[in-house]
Amino acid sequence: MSWAILVGVSGLVLASFSLLKGFQERDEPVETSSRTAPTSPPNMVTLKPEVLASAGIEVVPIVRGEFRLHRDFPAVVQPNENKLAEVTTLIRGQVEEVYVDFGHDVERGTSLALVHSMDIGLSQASYLKAAAQSHEAALAYERARELYEQQVVSLAELKRREAAMRVAHADLRETTHRLELLGVPGEEIRRLDRERTVRSDVPIRAPITGRIIMRNLTRGEVLEMGRTIFTVADLSDVWVVGNVPEKDVQFIHRDQSVDVRTTAYPGKIFSGTITYVGDVLASATRTMQLRITVPNPKKLLKPEMFATVRVYAEPEPEVAMAPVSAVQRSGESSYVFVQLDGGTFEKRPVVTDCVTGNGSSPRAHSCSGPNSRNLSWSLHNDRRADRLVAPTMAAHSDLDWPAGRGRCDGLP
Repeated sequence: MSWAILVGVSGLVLASFSLLKGFQERDEPVETSSRTAPTSPPNMVTLKPEVLASAGIEVVPIVRGEFRLHRDFPAVVQPNENKLAEVTTLIRGQVEEVYVDFGHDVERGTSLALVHSMDIGLSQASYLKAAAQSHEAALAYERARELYEQQVVSLAELKRREAAMRVAHADLRETTHRLELLGVPGEEIRRLDRERTVRSDVPIRAPITGRIIMRNLTRGEVLEMGRTIFTVADLSDVWVVGNVPEKDVQFIHRDQSVDVRTTAYPGKIFSGTITYVGDVLASATRTMQLRITVPNPKKLLKPEMFATVRVYAEPEPEVAMAPVSAVQRSGESSYVFVQLDGGTFEKRPVVTDCVTGNGSSPRAHSCSGPNSRNLSWSLHNDRRADRLVAPTMAAHSDLDWPAGRGRCDGLP
């Protein structure tokens, strides 16, 4: 299928002869068939009107508009590590209950599981013993101070009672700190002070508000210290981590706005901001790490999703652009066919530069060439378009063309 793009600037029109098999990419006159002109000047091809119509060749004007370069980098979605918490066991014990599962949203302080632990029981008993001794030592010191004021006991006895009280207070602080290290909350410690009863069951609580993205325990299982049993993540925003080749590092800047695309949501664009630019390149791949923070209020982006980061350059206004199919390649050179008059076309060299397109549409070239006038091309499914040029930067235009397009520098 082919179609014409009827947008013109300065009366210039581009053309490509992907269907002109008779030209054979040579610089001398060629007879394409019995229906073409028998002779032509060098670099010229002449076709009759009926041949143009049957070959599906279209003639379209060059257009001018805003041309914006971009570059795409592969990336992976990851949780925001500033809003990520791993729940690790600080005690040995047996799991009695598990209250949450994957995907559950929890608030800070929510009980995730219940563990029965002898370590907790022994630590609570030590705390109660230290609390009783501290209280007794404080009473003994008060009695000694009163007796000393009545000159019943010596100053040495008062100092001895004071030292014993300080040791007892230190032991109490030590056992309190041990309970806190084992994950016993302050509310449970205050309960111990009130009730003075030991409970060997300890709840495992969520350290932050978020969603359970990892669970690693089952009921009845025996836990050892240092094991990660839950991961809680706040996915209201996520990180997208990509790798930038060394040659493209110059285009990356902190606080730069970028677009993120994923294969899971074709056509959907997530906006983000570059929050980290690596300081060191990976020696094996010669790439620099790039990190983008992306708002994720609907939780559409999931950790470990593959993504593409698109970084834009500043737009260039009033740039002449042409369809990719207008540019042909022969070895290392590129050329176009310029329509001189009716069915007469001239082969002229051009320099290709930037490319843009929209997925299945043909991509476009940026090109410059001498005296470019009317160029024609065929919009058949031309697979060659994908390998016509290897641009240093990709490009994007806000013009709503039905096919790909590119810039042509140097055209009037």
